[in-house]
Amino acid sequence: MLSTDKELAIDCCLLAGRLMMEAGAETYRVEDTMERMARTQELHSIESFVTPTGIILSPGSPHHTKLSRIKNRSTDLEKIALVNDISRKLSTGDYSLEEAYDRLRKIEKANVSFPVWLQILAAGIASGSFLILFEGIWTDFPAAVLSGAIGYTFVMLIQELTKVKFFAEFIASLFVALIGYLAVQFQLGSELDKIIIGGVMPLVPGLLITNAVRDLMAGHFMSGLSKGAEAFLTAFAIGAGVALVLSF
Repeated sequence: MLSTDKELAIDCCLLAGRLMMEAGAETYRVEDTMERMARTQELHSIESFVTPTGIILSPGSPHHTKLSRIKNRSTDLEKIALVNDISRKLSTGDYSLEEAYDRLRKIEKANVSFPVWLQILAAGIASGSFLILFEGIWTDFPAAVLSGAIGYTFVMLIQELTKVKFFAEFIASLFVALIGYLAVQFQLGSELDKIIIGGVMPLVPGLLITNAVRDLMAGHFMSGLSKGAEAFLTAFAIGAGVALVLSF
């Protein structure tokens, strides 16, 4: 394989790893995917080090070690599935290296997430469903749906404007609690605690906690601890927003 082909293979592996980390994949899954892709391109000395904020990939001599920064992280299981599919097809020979890289670039540029209005609607329905799951009453269902939808809207808007994840979740949970309080005051709801619990559930970092535990169990202590710290700070921001409203 020519040197230029191997450079393309390295870039392809890094791009696949970055897309998976940005979409919320586990650290060990990202490393395994990159290593499998590299070995199909005769890079058998590949070594990688993945953290939530960056990927270091060493293809071995005579090639240089490369670094890819991870600036944005979200939850996008469809993007993870698409990258995994490209990795498998590259390994089986269904895709050439150039085809795999082009498809990864298309995934990078494409917006494969659901429309914003559908995400907000889903957050509202999920909030109402969690209220019923926690033994709430059906008359509180509309208040939980409204608080969950508005809270999710605020978390997307503020995160887009400020780029500060924890501040966005703090403000969103504050509005969830405020809407629940107003609903009870105007007799549109009766159980404030159940309304708030249902409303904040779309903000809870469930996948982040799961990935932190799985990374720790796989021996990736740095990634596991950093994800666990992020989940803790997220939970603290949500609790602080709710507590601020209830304290008054």
